[in-house]
Amino acid sequence: MGKSSNPRRVGDLEAFAKARNLRTGGQKLNLVAQSIRGMKVEKALATLEFSRRRIALPVKKCLESAIANAENNHGLDIDQLVVAQAYVGKNLVMKRWRARARGRSAQIMKPFSEITIVVREVEEQA
Repeated sequence: MGKSSNPRRVGDLEAFAKARNLRTGGQKLNLVAQSIRGMKVEKALATLEFSRRRIALPVKKCLESAIANAENNHGLDIDQLVVAQAYVGKNLVMKRWRARARGRSAQIMKPFSEITIVVREVEEQA
């Protein structure tokens, strides 16, 4: 008797990918996520390719992973995929200390974030 499979976390015409432990703050990562929400995937890839933000490259890799998941795992047509959702979450925070005057110290927070990208297949309207 085998173990039953987990239910799908997204719809039938959707696939997703998640990138964890991205070394940037959530606000900066959300600016990149906002720039690709609702776009067709080929336009979103081009936008991320020419973005000047450092974190755009890991986001592009995550989007490519979501596209590959849609094609290989769920049999979706990659020419009709759009970025349905792109949302950002917090992850761990490295805490460091900096020496200050009079023997005191100040805390330096180095946040990490994660991004989840959901792609959906939409049919072209005539």
